[in-house]
Formats: sequence, C-alpha cells, structure tokens
Amino acid sequence: MKNIAIIGSGTMGNGIAHVFAQNDFQVSLCDISPEALSKALATIEKNLDRQIQKATISEETKQKALQNINTYTLIAEAVHNADLVIEAVSENIQVKLEVFKDIDHFAPEHTILASNTSSISITKIAANTRRPDKVIGMHFFNPVPIMKLVEVIKGYATSEETTQKIKEISEKIGKIAVEVNDYPGFVANRILMPMLNEAFYTLYEGVAGVEEIDTIMKLGMAHPMGPLQLADFIGLDICLDILRVMHTGLGNPKYAPCPLLVNMVEAGHKGVKSGIGFYDYSHGGKNLVVSPRFAKNK
Repeated sequence: MKNIAIIGSGTMGNGIAHVFAQNDFQVSLCDISPEALSKALATIEKNLDRQIQKATISEETKQKALQNINTYTLIAEAVHNADLVIEAVSENIQVKLEVFKDIDHFAPEHTILASNTSSISITKIAANTRRPDKVIGMHFFNPVPIMKLVEVIKGYATSEETTQKIKEISEKIGKIAVEVNDYPGFVANRILMPMLNEAFYTLYEGVAGVEEIDTIMKLGMAHPMGPLQLADFIGLDICLDILRVMHTGLGNPKYAPCPLLVNMVEAGHKGVKSGIGFYDYSHGGKNLVVSPRFAKNK
C-alpha cells in the first residue's frame, strides 16, 4: 500500500496526512473547499518546522513530505488510485455514511476503507458499502504526529487480512496498533468519556471549580492535563457527540451527557476550536478560567 487518500483536512485529517507523507507515502488530501486545504497545508508545514526545531527531522525530510501531498476537492479524484482511504470528517453518522458511499463507488476494488471515528459503529458503516470485509476503524489520537497509538477497530465483517494490513501500515508510520472490537466508544473513549463527564458533573454540581478539578487530577492522579482542559482540546462538541453515541448504543444512563456540557455546546463554547470552553483561549498565551454560566450553583 503506497497511495493513501485522506478525506477531511481538519485537525485529525491533516495530522494523518502529515505522518503518512513524512514516511514517504503518496498522500491525496481531500476537502470540500480550497481554503480548508490551504489551511491544512499551512498547519502541516508549521508542524514540520517544529520537528526541525526539535532536531527530529531535517529540512530535506520536510520538503519531501510536502511534495508527497496532493490536494483535491472531489472524492472521485482523490481516491481513484488509492490503496487505503482514511475518512476523517465530523463525528456524525449520516455525514460518514454519505462520504463512505462516495468512497466505495469511486475507489478501486482492492482499496481498504478506514474510518478515523472515535465512537461510531464500523459494522454499520461497512454494511452500507459493497466491501464490508475491507472496512475498518483507524482511530488516531491528537496530535497525530506525536501520539503513538492507533486503535484498530474490527467490524463484524472485517477480514483478518484487512486487519493485518492495517496493523502493518500503522507500524510503518511509527504507530503502535492495538486491536479492539466494534462496540460504542471502543476502548479509549468508553473509559475516557465517563471520566470527563464526571468532571463536568463535578463542576455542574458545585463540588469544585475548574482549576481545582484539573489541579487535583494532575497532582493527585499524575494526569499530564486536567479533564476539563483535555475536553477543551478534544472539542466539547466532539465529547458530546461521543457520549450520545455511547448512551444510545449501550443504553446505560451513566453515559448520559451532563446538562452543563449540552448547554455549553449549544452556546457555541466548544473549547480551543471556538476560543472558549472551560478556559478562555481567545487571547493566546496563558488560559483564563471561564466560570460556566449554566452550572447549577450559578
């Protein structure tokens, strides 16, 4: 597998493109707008420059990586000679099904179709294609160039051959592939999201403030980042989407999203991406704590 197509050039998509291009794969990066693609390329170049500053890559490696990336606004053009297509669009089942319908139609018969979903059923996605044995989950973690893990999710019909190929290609780009089965939230988010949700509830119910909750988890549990700041970096809208998928898919009330999270997302406070979440990121530099207006004790 040499030709990799990535559908979606946002935070995850451009990070995935970065690591494949840096490891000498030919990358076709696809998004609906030229502006989004230009932004993605600028982000990739900036992140490659950071690697140069840290002496982890050379200027030659950077230039070669950038040359390995071609951009497209049409899925048909991006996937026409792909050996592997990785979907990295929004965490919305209807959007993903539409994208996979197009990928399945235009990609060669041998092509493996992967989703970077963090919670949505691979089995359901695969059932809407003509090649369910070649559909699999590749859940990368943010920031992709740094984080080593790839959660490899087998759908009900995913073949062993497909699984092995994805494990092998993950190793070729310097990642550690861990195989899991297809249930809502998989492993990472099934464990992480209830913890984040409990942090939301702890704030919502007035047990402690933002800084206090994050400080306790950093100093007491040796977490590198507090749960509320981590949620801001993930995106509060993404956290909400994942919790809803798990709540619906597993039918357990413990996955019900905290009302504070729901209200913050409705208000447009989505974390780093919107400039404000549990912290204020709008001015750069040190984050200021935001006191959520919808907490029970307000």
